[in-house]
Formats: sequence, structure tokens, C-alpha cells
Amino acid sequence: MKPVRVDLQRQFFSEKRRPFLEGGDLRASLFRYDSGVEAVLLTNGASELVMLPFQGQQIWSATFGGRNVTMKSMFSQPYPTTEYVRTYGGFLLHCGFTAMGVPTEEDDHPLHGELPNAVFQQAWLVLGEDEGGEYIGLGGQYQHTVAFLYNYTAWPLVKLYAGAKEVHVSLVCRNCKATPMEFMYMGHANYRPVNGGRLVYSAQASPETVRVRGSIPSHVSPGPGYVKFLRRLAEEPEEHHLLDESLSFDPEIVFNIDYRADADGWAHTMQVHPDGSADYVRHRPQQLPVGVRWISRTPDQDALGLVLPATAGAEGRVAERELGHVKELAGGAEWRCEYHLGTLDPGEVGEVEEKISEIVGNVGD
Repeated sequence: MKPVRVDLQRQFFSEKRRPFLEGGDLRASLFRYDSGVEAVLLTNGASELVMLPFQGQQIWSATFGGRNVTMKSMFSQPYPTTEYVRTYGGFLLHCGFTAMGVPTEEDDHPLHGELPNAVFQQAWLVLGEDEGGEYIGLGGQYQHTVAFLYNYTAWPLVKLYAGAKEVHVSLVCRNCKATPMEFMYMGHANYRPVNGGRLVYSAQASPETVRVRGSIPSHVSPGPGYVKFLRRLAEEPEEHHLLDESLSFDPEIVFNIDYRADADGWAHTMQVHPDGSADYVRHRPQQLPVGVRWISRTPDQDALGLVLPATAGAEGRVAERELGHVKELAGGAEWRCEYHLGTLDPGEVGEVEEKISEIVGNVGD
């Protein structure tokens, strides 16, 4: 079935939520927050997403199987700003594309680049069917042009399949210049951590393959014992695998992880809850070779970036360029990535954990 595409206009949105597009259990409703930010509610009978079509195409909140998995933040609603920390609390933010990470004194880019709150020129809903089944989704177009420096177009797409407890995310970016451009990208997916949760993922847990960030960004203020905790994690990264209130993820801890993929090219990450269910991410290391893990547990903010699939670490453009992590896109060329975010029922967790064990067991092959 050829997908049905419906373009969105800002005047379609009002303070009252209104049904806009539906096909069976797949439905999209439109509304506007009190802050003025436009939002789309996507539902499939089992899950729901609140997305911001014109502001970064963020997934502001995600509920899978009746459970809201979104991080706890200081924001009850998004705000119309391009400044990252003044409207931070969404489930998924696209980061990049000209730069990404925490800028140092040598950098001239904003925190995590221009994409997180980019003002999209176009947004649309799609209703269709493919090899994965029937789906409803949100896509859009963002053109970023700076004379003499950049000219690229980004097309993100989120698909919510009928009855699924996960969302499929993809992004295509085209360099519209005739000359090459450097680029960086990270999918900043923010789950809510659970005390007693186990982190299980397809990488060896060694200081060489799960590297804790030792630098402290200027926008955070660590408390007593923080530096000592960093040193422990640098030597024994597996210490963070069981989430406990006593662990000092205040204000944040960041890891860079070398993932391995299965035979189909997917790497796997879970937060297994005490009740046997799990939060789940799968991504393709061939596209996104650096698995950034971000954990922040404070009285005001509780977040678990299980894995933020990325092309580079989060140290900022200059530092990551020196490490050889900044990629180059030829003139006229396109770059694409995809990853899935969702949850697993207890009966599904064992199969994924077994697959992860097989991948990690083959790490020396």
C-alpha cells in the first residue's frame, strides 16, 4: 500500500486536542501546549508518542504498553526555544549535525548542535504499510544553510507500527553543497532509570571497551565523592550495571562503549526491571559506531541514556576531531541511520539476553 502523506501547518493546532488522521487503531491527534509549542499524539492501541513536529521533531514523551518510559525532568512541557537546557526533558532528541557534544573553550558550537530544537520548515504525517506491517508516523524536513560554511537537509522519520511497543527511528541527511562537510550525530534517547534495574548490552565490560568520561563539563557541578566514583568506574565499569540509589550519578556519568552486533547488524541494550520486563534499544554500529551511555540521577532529574547511538563521543567537535571521530560527507551525498526504541515483556527478555550473551561470547572471534 502506498503511504498516505498529510502535510501539517501550524494553523492546524489549537489548545484543544483534536483527532486528525486515523486508520484502525493507528491515530494521530494535534494540540498545542500552553507554551505555544505544537504537538502530535501518535497512538497504536498499545503505545503512544507525543512528538514536536516543528521543534526538532523530538519525541517529547513515550508510553509503551501503558508505561511512560520518559526521563524525569524539570519541565512539564516543552518551550519554544533553540537553547538546549531551557527546554530539556524529551524522550528522544536528534543531536548534531554540524557538531555534537559538550563544547569546550575551543569549540564554537552550541551544546549538542543545532538539531535538538531545530525549527523545521516542513512536517507531515504518514499512514502506510511495509514489511513491518501497518504504521503511522511523523516526518519532516529541516534545511540548515550558513553562507560559506554549511548547506544540508535533514529528514527524520518516526514509525509506530500497529500494536507495537517500540518505535522505529531513521534519519537521512544530504550535503547540499558541492564540497565535503564534516558531520556528527547522536540519538539522545532518555529512559527513566529503575532502582534494581540491570543493564545488559552487547559489549564486553572492560576499561578498554566501556570508557568512562573523566572530564567534567562546565555546565555541571559535581558533589563530594564524584571524582572518586569516576575513578572506580574507570577501573571497574561493570559496577554501574546494577542501578542502585547509593551510586553517585549526580550530576551525570558518561561512558563511550564499543558495541558488537549480531549477524543482522544490530547491537542490543536493555534495562531489565525487577519485574522481568525491560527497556530496549537496538542500533547498527556500522552506522553509529560509538555507543554513548548517559546516566543522571538527581532529586530534580532522573534519566538513563541506555545507549545514545552516535558517530562520535560527547566531548565536542574539536576533541572528537582529534580522536578521528568526526565524519565527512561528500558534496551531494546522503548519510542514513536507523535505530529502534521500546520495551520488552518478561517473556521476550530471555531471548534477547541470550542473543547478547552469544555476541559478547564471540568477542574474540
